[in-house]
Amino acid sequence: MPNESPSEQIDARIEELGDWRGETLSRLRTLIREADPEVVEEWKWVKPSSGGTPVWSHDGGICTGEAYKSVVKLTFFKGASLPDPAGLFNSSLEGKVRRAIDVREGESVDAEAFKNLIRAAVALNTA
Repeated sequence: MPNESPSEQIDARIEELGDWRGETLSRLRTLIREADPEVVEEWKWVKPSSGGTPVWSHDGGICTGEAYKSVVKLTFFKGASLPDPAGLFNSSLEGKVRRAIDVREGESVDAEAFKNLIRAAVALNTA
């Protein structure tokens, strides 16, 4: 995968998952792009134990998207500083800086609330 663009690597990761996790990651990726058409897709932290991690940024990191056995986790770099009136953050709540959204099989995320979180993260990065 080293010669592929980050977007192609994310496409490959979604395809490689081939189950509800890939569908969930794909759906959330679409919402991120809708919320911020100027978002930059990156592929970071490549190690032998993990092929790398999708990262979305705009003047700084917005969030990562990781797929585990039972959850798709979106970790927001500055989540503790973001307004979350819909209560989407349900993981890493004890952290001083980051917050995460864990999505399990069969769960969905409020699309508008999620896009508002993305927009708030961009606004924080560009302030």
